[in-house]
Amino acid sequence: MKIRKAYLLAILFVVFACSSDDGRNNNPFLVDLGFQIDLNTNLPQYGNLNFPGNSVIVPNVGLRGFVIYNLDNSQYFVYELSDPNHSPSGCSRMTVSGIEATCPCTDDQNKYNIITGQPIQGEGLYGLKAYRARRNGAIIRVTN
Repeated sequence: MKIRKAYLLAILFVVFACSSDDGRNNNPFLVDLGFQIDLNTNLPQYGNLNFPGNSVIVPNVGLRGFVIYNLDNSQYFVYELSDPNHSPSGCSRMTVSGIEATCPCTDDQNKYNIITGQPIQGEGLYGLKAYRARRNGAIIRVTN
């Protein structure tokens, strides 16, 4: 009898310990596009990524391009440049100034922090769509 109760408790623990969160944002406006790109920081267009506090915009990858920010030469934050709080359109490619990405669409004033990905102005449910980055020597590989 005690073994049966212990077995039942173990099963209940496993069932309730499992999370249904798969790490996805489930944003209805932005589709998941698979890609992989290597950024060679020895090249002039990516050289700023050798120094903490700098960012580089990479156009024509992902939906509307992405921004990559070097926090400390070991952590890189990469975010899609399409505003996550409305459907992609002609005006939804954000501009970056410092650590802020701003949507130029006239019907909203959405602004996001490119370090945290969180909204800092405007009305939106979603933060920036994050991509993964890993550095190996002079190469930073960005993937979705």
